[in-house]
Amino acid sequence: MDNSQSETATMTPYDLIGGRAVIQRVVDRFYDLMDTEARFATLRSLHAPDLAPMRASLAGFLCGWAGGPRDWFEANPGKCMMSAHSGLAITRETAAQWLAAMDCAFEDCGLGDHAVATLMIERFAMMSRGMAGAD
Repeated sequence: MDNSQSETATMTPYDLIGGRAVIQRVVDRFYDLMDTEARFATLRSLHAPDLAPMRASLAGFLCGWAGGPRDWFEANPGKCMMSAHSGLAITRETAAQWLAAMDCAFEDCGLGDHAVATLMIERFAMMSRGMAGAD
C-alpha cells in the first residue's frame, strides 16, 4: 500500500466528506429547505421558531458522529438521538420529510454521489424509520 492509500484508509468519514465546513453547509441547507419549502411544512412545525440552536447542535452532532471533533458528545454526555426525539410527534410522514430534506441538502451541496454522503443517508433512513416506529 502506498502512502496515499494508507492516508485514505485512516481518514474518517468526517475527513473524507470535507470536515466541519462541509457538514455545516449541508446542515444549513437542510434547515433552509425545511424553513422555506412547503413540502417540509409538517417537519418544520415540529421545530422551534428559531432554528439557530438546532443548526449548531445538528452540525456538532454530525461532526462527532462522522469521526470528527467530539465537542457535541462531550457537552451532551449520554445523550441519545432516539431518546432526545422521543417527545416529538414523529410520524412516517415527518421522518420521510426529514430524510428527503437531508438528501436534498447533500445533493444541493454537490455531495449527491459522494460515497460518505450515501452511507450517511442510508444510516439516516434507518434512524428516521426507528424514530417513527416504522419497520
